[in-house]
Amino acid sequence: MSASPGSQQRTTWHTHYALMMLATIYVFNYIDRLLISILIEPIKLEFGVSDTQVGLLSGVAFAIFYTVFGLPLGRLSDRIGRKPVIAFACVAWSAMTMLCGVATSFAMLLLFRIGVAVGEAGGTAPSVAMVADLYPPRQRSRALSIFMMGPSLGAVLGLGLGGWIAQTYGWRTAFVVIGAPGVVLGLLLWLTVRSPRPPAPAVSAAGAAQESWHATLRGLLRTPSFLLITLAGTLAGIMGYAIGTWNPSFLIRSHGTSLQDAGLLIGLGGGISATAGTLLCGSITDRLVARDPGWQLGVPLLACLISVPLGLAFYLWPAGTAFHIGSLAIPEAFLFYLGFSFAATWWAVPLYGSMSHLFPANRLGQATALFAMSLTLFGVGLGPIIVGGLSDFFSASIGKEALRYALASTVGLYVLTALCLLLAIPAYRRQIGAAAALPDAASARA
Repeated sequence: MSASPGSQQRTTWHTHYALMMLATIYVFNYIDRLLISILIEPIKLEFGVSDTQVGLLSGVAFAIFYTVFGLPLGRLSDRIGRKPVIAFACVAWSAMTMLCGVATSFAMLLLFRIGVAVGEAGGTAPSVAMVADLYPPRQRSRALSIFMMGPSLGAVLGLGLGGWIAQTYGWRTAFVVIGAPGVVLGLLLWLTVRSPRPPAPAVSAAGAAQESWHATLRGLLRTPSFLLITLAGTLAGIMGYAIGTWNPSFLIRSHGTSLQDAGLLIGLGGGISATAGTLLCGSITDRLVARDPGWQLGVPLLACLISVPLGLAFYLWPAGTAFHIGSLAIPEAFLFYLGFSFAATWWAVPLYGSMSHLFPANRLGQATALFAMSLTLFGVGLGPIIVGGLSDFFSASIGKEALRYALASTVGLYVLTALCLLLAIPAYRRQIGAAAALPDAASARA
């Protein structure tokens, strides 16, 4: 293992500006990805499709194409640089989001969503790798926590603003308006952000930049703890994407909220809570990891266990209004969701950050892409359609409350996530300790 280039670089305002641009693009990445969830009900009404078909639209189709293109684009970013891949991907997925607004059939909408998936495949992994290139290890979790606000802020804007636009102007307008800014952001990244300096190759990695795809893949899969970390992220992703897709519909069906109010509650309330949790997670992780590298996985382990009872309470609490904010009725169950959304996001920053500690810069984009591909293939691919299928299955006996129990059944996946992390900690701690000992041994020989 070798250090990422960020370990040799000094942070300047150019560094922080690049992080701001990457974080903003990631917000719109998730706005475009999550927008479909607040538009499920009007899309179902217009095209006459089932919950299972919606799960296919928002899950399986997206995940398959994201996965197919994820590793090649991650490898491309390791070879030609992160910036051009991210900029092109941002323009592509944003344009495809806008095209979703002109779809005249369910099949056409599905095709454009596949286009969004292909574009987004070039966004996350190269961006995480670029953040690692920009910042030294001691600041990396904090920097990644700013970047990883994307999902929660994306929920605020994608669900809150998207729900208002859809209710006021129609679901097609929501796609067009939400997609347009990403085209501009991609161009701004290309024109105004300085790429990080290429890393000086470590002695142990000489020629590694030219290694074959198969050699790189073998090296990644043989890395201790990597498979368990990837499995943990995948399990968390299945639950995360399932609830992210179906939460607005759950509030509409089980708590009687309107489309706009569901977007405000899940997007604004839950999104702000998740943003606060993400930022705090990065700061706490950096401080604890300075004492013991095992906390890189210990922090998300504890957060997963805390999230389980809060998630179950949210989905199983009976309908009832706690209080009103103006004309907005706040369901009693939603108070549990605020705590759940705060804690349930704590796995992403440390697990993505662990990639930058496990792998050298010339493999980092590919390693992160492999992690994100597994998370997306099974998380995006299975999460929404599992819940949609369970909802259709339960509906014959439970009726409109079927979605409530379909969602509650996914919360237990966080227990399995915590178990994977518990098993991974010893191997991860050994590898990070061994990597830290190499420079000391080299200095002693000098």
